[in-house]
Amino acid sequence: MKKSEFAAACMVSQKTNCAQSVINAFCEELGLDRTWALKLTLGFGGGMGHTSGTCGAVTASYMVLGLQQPLDPENPKARREEVYAMIREFNRRFLKLHGSINCTELLGHDLSTPEGEVAVREKGLSVSLCPRFVKNAVEILEDMLPGSKK
Repeated sequence: MKKSEFAAACMVSQKTNCAQSVINAFCEELGLDRTWALKLTLGFGGGMGHTSGTCGAVTASYMVLGLQQPLDPENPKARREEVYAMIREFNRRFLKLHGSINCTELLGHDLSTPEGEVAVREKGLSVSLCPRFVKNAVEILEDMLPGSKK
C-alpha cells in the first residue's frame, strides 16, 4: 500500500487527525517512534487545535520536510532556507489542488466555532474531505522527496 493510501486510511480506521495521519506514514523512514510522533501531532488537527487555521496535513508535512534534512549541531540554521523553500513549494502544490491551506476554507466551516464544528460533524466532512487532503499532502511529499520509500 502506498504511503498516501496508508495515511488516508489511518484517518478512518485509526481515527487519527490529519497531522497524525501524515506523520504516521513517515515514522519508519524517519526513525520516529510511532507513539511519540502521534503524541507530537495530537494538537494539530482541525487547523491547529480546532482553531481552523492551517490544515494539520499541511503542518505535519512541514514537519516531515524538516525531519528529512540533516542537521549540523554546530549550525542548526544551516538548512533553514532550504526547508523554507521546500515549504513554499509544498504550499504551491497543495494550493493548486485545493485552493487553500486553511482549514476553514478547505472545509467551508470554521471549526473554532460550535456551529462550525457541528456542521463539519453532521456533514461528515472530516471523513469525506480530510482523507483526500491527507492523501494529497503525502503524495506531494513523496514527489518532493525522491528518496522517500513508497
